[in-house]
Amino acid sequence: MSKTSIGFAMCGSFCTFKKSIEQMKKLVSLNYDVLPIMSYNASSTDTRFGKAEDFIKEIEEITGKKIIKTIADAEPIGPKKLCDLMLVCPCTGNTLSKLSMGITDTPVTLAVKSHLRVLRPVVLCVATNDALSSSAQNIGKLLNTKNIYFVPMKQDDCVKKPNSLVADFDLVCESVESALENKQYQPIFM
Repeated sequence: MSKTSIGFAMCGSFCTFKKSIEQMKKLVSLNYDVLPIMSYNASSTDTRFGKAEDFIKEIEEITGKKIIKTIADAEPIGPKKLCDLMLVCPCTGNTLSKLSMGITDTPVTLAVKSHLRVLRPVVLCVATNDALSSSAQNIGKLLNTKNIYFVPMKQDDCVKKPNSLVADFDLVCESVESALENKQYQPIFM
């Protein structure tokens, strides 16, 4: 019997990379086959949270696979049915808006589009400072899109960042398991 395969796509919410990678480790420990994917920014930008090269090395060691970092490499994900589920963790406001509008100009957005093409579930793990402002309409649209599910989210600092939402990364595995059963893990907002 083959393992359940999860595409694990990462966008540039660099402050949440450590939390994302912890969830990647957890999924691997639960015997999921994890296929890593990174946006251009996620795979090439060094920040105060770490160097891109170090994150890439760690992710490839965890998964035992090379990271998909190009549009050309992401395109076959759907047609070849490489994943049972696609997880975008973290999912930035930029990626939310591209997904809601059908824009596929990064490896992550094309991986999601390609995966949705074969009617398989996508789980979004939101981390954005504009979720309750300009990204709110995109979250609303995606909440009503077939095969799109969300990791439950909450305001991370309602005083200093009143428009910011971040997913509860500790609920990634539960959200993945629910989405594999075509169910939204509840509650969506905490």
